[in-house]
Amino acid sequence: MRARTGGCLCGAVRYEVSGEPTQVGICHCGDCRKESGSAFALIAAWPRDSFKMTGETASYRGRHFCSTCGGRLFFLRETEARIRVGSLDAAPSGLTPTEEVWTIRREEWLNPVAGCEQHETDG
Repeated sequence: MRARTGGCLCGAVRYEVSGEPTQVGICHCGDCRKESGSAFALIAAWPRDSFKMTGETASYRGRHFCSTCGGRLFFLRETEARIRVGSLDAAPSGLTPTEEVWTIRREEWLNPVAGCEQHETDG
């Protein structure tokens, strides 16, 4: 079973996910834009029992980040861990998005991602 590792910029928080993600998507919603400081967020989801971490995080509405460097890392839910793909150690990650959500908020200069299901809102 494949394992992927990641962490924050300063290295205080480390995590590992095993297996393949259940979902890989791009989100253009207002929360993801604000949190990422970018036009969208690339997120991959794994079952929560496939996720383990070390270090201390701070969180806001389920979104976890390093309290030292501020690196944005993951969303933890009861049954899944949604990882910010940019926080993985290996780049490129080999994870291809299959859906794009909140396209109604996508910047006009961004084209739809080929091969992705398109959803104006949550999908």
